[in-house]
Amino acid sequence: MATVTFEGAQRWYPGADKPAVPGIDLQIEDGEFMVLVGPSGCGKSTTLRMLAGLEEVNAGKIFIGDREITNTPPKDRDIAMVFQNYALYPHMSVADNMGFALKMAKVPTDERRKRVEEAARILGLTEYLDRKPKALSGGQRQRVAMGRAIVRSPQVFCMDEPLSNLDAKMRVQTRTDIAKLQSDLGVTTVYVTHDQVEAMTMGDRVAVMKEGILQQVDSPLRLYDKPVNLFVAGFIGSPQMNLIEATAVDGQAKIGEYLVPVDPTAAKVMQGRITVGVRPEAWRVVSAAEGGLPVRVTVVEELGSDAFVYGTSGVQGTPHDIIVRVSGRDKVRKGETIHVTTDPTDVHVFDTETGERLSD
Repeated sequence: MATVTFEGAQRWYPGADKPAVPGIDLQIEDGEFMVLVGPSGCGKSTTLRMLAGLEEVNAGKIFIGDREITNTPPKDRDIAMVFQNYALYPHMSVADNMGFALKMAKVPTDERRKRVEEAARILGLTEYLDRKPKALSGGQRQRVAMGRAIVRSPQVFCMDEPLSNLDAKMRVQTRTDIAKLQSDLGVTTVYVTHDQVEAMTMGDRVAVMKEGILQQVDSPLRLYDKPVNLFVAGFIGSPQMNLIEATAVDGQAKIGEYLVPVDPTAAKVMQGRITVGVRPEAWRVVSAAEGGLPVRVTVVEELGSDAFVYGTSGVQGTPHDIIVRVSGRDKVRKGETIHVTTDPTDVHVFDTETGERLSD
């Protein structure tokens, strides 16, 4: 096992007018499950491929443990890669696919068989060892790809969107399997995804990227509770945070004629144009007599245990949609107007111009 360290690692593609990754600094601890997440084109896969040796590093350094591997050939980095498309040999059995890298490394047959059988046991693939990939489901094929990585006993797993080819139900099951497997094996893992729900449910820590630059590296819960800027606030969370433009007035956020109380830390420093953020579950539905922000309901998503209400407020500065999470037993109907409020501790405040967080 080993740590992974990026020191100003840069990737600049020939002919591009700016680098895909300007220079990333990131420390991944021994045995940690680190998830790189961000929208398409943010540089997360490029960062992973630099670590795997599949992309050239134009500046900076990369270390595995104390060993610099910036210019080391991929085969000598002691890394196992799991790809989006499984990359299995269709003419080989599951056992041969899983043991192929060991065969190329001239590992003795008995040792090879032992390691393949152990990986198959861990992954629940023992009964499929003699089958060809075409006889397997998508989730089983992905487990074969995982098994091929496991048998090598690498220092680092690199996983590039390995679940994106699976259907929704299989994706949920397989991400649980991968997280448990990584925990059991204790292998340092760098995992790339564009799905922030996947990132939040799997990673020990999550690195949020935008245009090749790290925005925040933190635990999933802290990313959710304390996003450092507007980009992270809008990206993390499903449904996303309500972000509403406001004006700072006497330590409160003014949205049209509606005043939102904010935490004392933000109240002391905010001025001019600000953006307030409220998670859907942080709203409370109140009576019209109690005031609150009016929301005209346009859509209600019934999920059983709870429901998401999408509506518009008609108040100047609010976005087209405001999302409120309510109990699944609350009778909220399309076309009616509800009133919502929240607590100061649940209001995130950002500087609209810089995007930086002002709240505690």
